[in-house]
Amino acid sequence: MLIAGVFRGELGANPVETLTHETGQWGLRFLLITLSITPLRRLFRWNRLFSYRRMFGLFCFFYIFLHFLIYLVFDHYFDLRSIIEDIIERPYITVGFSGFVLLIPLAITSFNAIQRKMGRTWTKLHRLVYLIAILGVIHFWWLVKADILEPLIYGMILTLLLAIRFYYYRKRKAR
Repeated sequence: MLIAGVFRGELGANPVETLTHETGQWGLRFLLITLSITPLRRLFRWNRLFSYRRMFGLFCFFYIFLHFLIYLVFDHYFDLRSIIEDIIERPYITVGFSGFVLLIPLAITSFNAIQRKMGRTWTKLHRLVYLIAILGVIHFWWLVKADILEPLIYGMILTLLLAIRFYYYRKRKAR
């Protein structure tokens, strides 16, 4: 996998780009896995899945954090001015950075003690995950430019997951 490739020197001609892309894709995958838990639980009554949702959400944050860290350290060498220019000039980086910033409070507030203190505010805050997922898919889509098959698949999965959630939301409102 990715870690083994790092130690064996199998990351290709541009290892920083490979690491950046791989960590970003894994972050998006874990985000979609996290979002799929509630629909799967509702559709198939797989209630045991619920206990894994936080873990997958934190995996998502871990990979997105690594994605950003690689960008920060190896692409820009901690040059804040260069990073700010990049965020402003490249829309896909602006969108991705926005998603990362929105993900930070979700990771911080994902622990039981904080959830109890926040009450219903926690649920409202964590609804940002839908916007973050949309931003993640857009970020990936705009990054690849030509070969859009993989971001298209992620976009279709996200659309399906959001449609299922919307269906259950409308069903609950109708009662």
